[in-house]
Amino acid sequence: MTAKRPFILGLTGSIGMGKSAVAAMLAELGVPVFDADAAVHALQGPGGALLPAIEAAFPGTTGPAGVDRARLGALVFGDAPALARLEGIVHPAVADLREEFLARHADAPLVVFDIPLLFEKGHDKGPDSPIDAVAVVSAPAEVQRARVLARPGMTMEKFEHILRLQVPDAEKRARANHVIDTGCALAETRAAVAALVAALRSEK
Repeated sequence: MTAKRPFILGLTGSIGMGKSAVAAMLAELGVPVFDADAAVHALQGPGGALLPAIEAAFPGTTGPAGVDRARLGALVFGDAPALARLEGIVHPAVADLREEFLARHADAPLVVFDIPLLFEKGHDKGPDSPIDAVAVVSAPAEVQRARVLARPGMTMEKFEHILRLQVPDAEKRARANHVIDTGCALAETRAAVAALVAALRSEK
């Protein structure tokens, strides 16, 4: 007999689409949310569990403040073997935290895995993927562009580079089980999120 577990919704979306806002709405509705980016930051931040392993693999990239992201990024950017070495340190640790999260919320009808690069890293497919459905957060391209370019230090060049690294929004929407629109009034997005949560909880 298969052990009971929550329905797992993968949440993703390209830069500037409003994924963080939707994740906060889900949390406000009492849905447990596992934030993959936050987990990585904790593991690599001050006193983070991965600092010794990262320092051993990439000497001079850590300190009292945690990982020097700029220095580490410069070492792995464009170097596939170095990036694979870093991912080999980080990904298993994040997977362990995700399993602990699932164990803590085993009785919840619905949990969310907030994964920015869900499609890019293939987390949505394969026999090992725990994800039952994917929700993509999306907005019109002009809304996305305005949001991203309003960020401190962002340039059109940086924005276009990030977009080239991400699966196009149209493809994400086509592959999603659910699409959450953030190009509308906040109240409309909030209502759509609440409706989705109610539907998924009732299916469980």
